Formats: sequence, C-alpha cells, structure tokens
Amino acid sequence: MGIIITLIVGGIIGWLASIVMRTDAQQGILLNIVVGVVGAFLGNILGGMFGMGASLDAFSPIGLLWSFIGAVVLLGLINLVRRGSVR
Repeated sequence: MGIIITLIVGGIIGWLASIVMRTDAQQGILLNIVVGVVGAFLGNILGGMFGMGASLDAFSPIGLLWSFIGAVVLLGLINLVRRGSVR
C-alpha cells in the first residue's frame, strides 16, 4: 500500500512542480510521477545539507515541502541542460 501512496503523492508533487516550471504541457502522468519521486530524494538531500531534512519513512508537511523543492530543482536542471536556461 505504501508504494501506491508514494506514486500518487509523487505524481501530484511532480505535476505541481511542472506547473511552476511551465513544463506541464510537455509531460505526461508517468513523467510527473518520476519527477515527483526523484524530486523527493533530491529534496531530502538538499534538506539534509541545510540541517532540515525530513525522514523518508515518515509522512510530514516538511517532507512534502522538500519533495516539491527537489522536484522544482530537478526540472530546473533538466531545462538548463536542454535549453541552456532555467526559464
């Protein structure tokens, strides 16, 4: 059951990040899920660097925030590599 919740929350986080970064028209649901899940790991690393990381085994608002930040950073890096600008 946990993997299903992870995929659903990852899809929502990835979708919200794609709206913020204006890449929503280019992505489908599968890419939104991938961006959300990878963004969660990236956000956890970023949060750990600042001493504010969230535990991956707990569902918390700070964890969702860092997942969103990680997904936005991931999309920014992808845009930088593809287009030469973050947007």
